[in-house]
Amino acid sequence: MQNIKKYISENKQRFLDELIELLKIPSVSADSAFSQDVLDTADAVRTALEEAGCDTVEIYETDGYPIVFGEKIIDPKLPTVLVYGHYDVQPPDPMNLWNSEPFKPVIRQTELHPEGAIFARGACDDKGQMYMHVKAFELMVNTDQLPCNVKFMIEGEEEVGSSNLALFVANNREKLANDIILISDTGMIANDVPSITTGLRGLSYVEVEVTGPNRDLHSGLYGGAVANPINILTKMIASLHDENNHISIPGFYDEVDELSQAERTEMAKAPFSLEGYKKALDIASVYGEMGYTTNERNSIRPTLDVNGIWGGYTGEGAKTVIPSKAYAKISMRLVPHQDWKEITELFKTHFEGIAPEGVTVKVTPHHGGQGYVT
Repeated sequence: MQNIKKYISENKQRFLDELIELLKIPSVSADSAFSQDVLDTADAVRTALEEAGCDTVEIYETDGYPIVFGEKIIDPKLPTVLVYGHYDVQPPDPMNLWNSEPFKPVIRQTELHPEGAIFARGACDDKGQMYMHVKAFELMVNTDQLPCNVKFMIEGEEEVGSSNLALFVANNREKLANDIILISDTGMIANDVPSITTGLRGLSYVEVEVTGPNRDLHSGLYGGAVANPINILTKMIASLHDENNHISIPGFYDEVDELSQAERTEMAKAPFSLEGYKKALDIASVYGEMGYTTNERNSIRPTLDVNGIWGGYTGEGAKTVIPSKAYAKISMRLVPHQDWKEITELFKTHFEGIAPEGVTVKVTPHHGGQGYVT
């Protein structure tokens, strides 16, 4: 333990400096304008793995962004840990809600982080955690305390559905062979409660488009006489939940497994503080599906949320316009046995089916993934 403390003390500033440099790269995989930055980040991850002590580091090209693989095999007879992470990040929008620039990391003390924390896009999803594992590996290598073989698989498309990961895994089973996979890209019950995640919800992500008149119209001349796509879209979205906040799409819950009362009682024993949860989010009350606790709502239950909605005029000042189109991005978190492709089709059929006369509706699937429990 003394060797560990000594190594951390001697290298802490270097660790911070290197992580901050990594966080400065805007590796936004969802926006093609940042494609070179994403590729640059893959190179930075390769360098980090090489410098940490991996004997072999390779960048594997895919149809999208590359996957970085590194390994150190000290004895084939020993167990092998595969560390998964991702180097891409989500878009930083809306920019006006940031207290500092998303790709200019700052260390700031807050009520939740009295000792200080790094604020930047990717600091905790997932560059921070990924880097933590790399540096823990470096420490064990340099202090001769590595007790097992270690492999790293760091991808660049997690935030856009990991569409090329399954093929890479299927084609490299022997290379990726391991005894345990270590992932730190999940949740915690609270900041001060160490948590082991045994399952993750799946995802179906779609974009919807509602089209009314063939051009934007003046509300003084046409208001009240033609369908307003934004008005229609908001009503359609509101109808996706009933008065108990259950999702109203027919067939949505057909494959949802209900936990037994014994399992729910066991879940309730987790040291989850509702007051701490509300305080951390600065909210007066929680919200969600009737009949379930907050801890259940954000883990064992499927959800449907609007991630973005736009249309018409959103600039400074006023413009009395009835827009031609309105848009929304919608995500559905799914539980095991809900097939994300089937749910996507259920949503598409339902949403297009509830469109009133006067507008046309288009649903475009983006990406998705299955939920799993180990």
